[in-house]
Amino acid sequence: MTTNTNDTQSTRSTTILVTSATGKTGRRVAERLTARGATVRAGSRAGATPFDWEAPETWAPALRGADSAYVAYYPDLAAPGAVEAMESFGRLAVGNGVRRLTLLSGRGEPAALLAEEALRAAASGAELTVVRASFFAQNFSEGLLAEGVAEGAVVFPAGDTAEPFIDADDLADVVVETLTADGHAGRVHEVTGPRPVDFAEVAAEISRASGRPVVYQPVSEADYAGLLAGFGLPAPEAEWLAALFATLLDGHNASATDGVKRILGREPRSFAEFAAGVWGGAAS
Repeated sequence: MTTNTNDTQSTRSTTILVTSATGKTGRRVAERLTARGATVRAGSRAGATPFDWEAPETWAPALRGADSAYVAYYPDLAAPGAVEAMESFGRLAVGNGVRRLTLLSGRGEPAALLAEEALRAAASGAELTVVRASFFAQNFSEGLLAEGVAEGAVVFPAGDTAEPFIDADDLADVVVETLTADGHAGRVHEVTGPRPVDFAEVAAEISRASGRPVVYQPVSEADYAGLLAGFGLPAPEAEWLAALFATLLDGHNASATDGVKRILGREPRSFAEFAAGVWGGAAS
């Protein structure tokens, strides 16, 4: 992807709030925007720009004076309270002069659609782009499945369903493009990896790249909720998270899109390439 001089000059005069800036996508988005010369406010609970989705009083100070914002809601747009949070955040964003918003949403999450619409209505005075992403490849290397992978097992309630895992680096590139280039206002972009991969193949690719055995162990939704509770997650949260995964991995998302190629002009990275980069000794 290339950037012309006018785009570069525009980016360098832009202040962009990145919410959840220590998360998988927020960290990558902030790094890329900084490299482009934008003034980045990396919003997080303990950072220089205090921002906490559970502390609404931190939202307005972080938004004040920003031109754009990357909205990555924690824990998920399908979570209870997300609709209300998007309504409040959207009003504050417009009230503080924010002109462009990019919202991270989940592909195929019915409940997330309600939160998307809440932000769209509350921030009607700003340009809004929604990026709906599939399951992150990085969930196996720096997310909730990483500990199991390190111990040799991918335990998950996915059955034999395939998923077109997206590399978080590809997603971050897409988000940066929507924040810094024109033509995305009002658009909904669905981004995935190049092809669906089932969890047994995921385990096989990790094994191949790392040189050690990793197996996939499918479990039921209830058993997975029990596992999460055993790791210390409150029971209601564990049950909600297990139900979300079971819903997302029921087969309705088992197809790939051309979103990354349309926006960036290149193919997304495959899971095999991701695994080789993380576990095969190459840079990820």
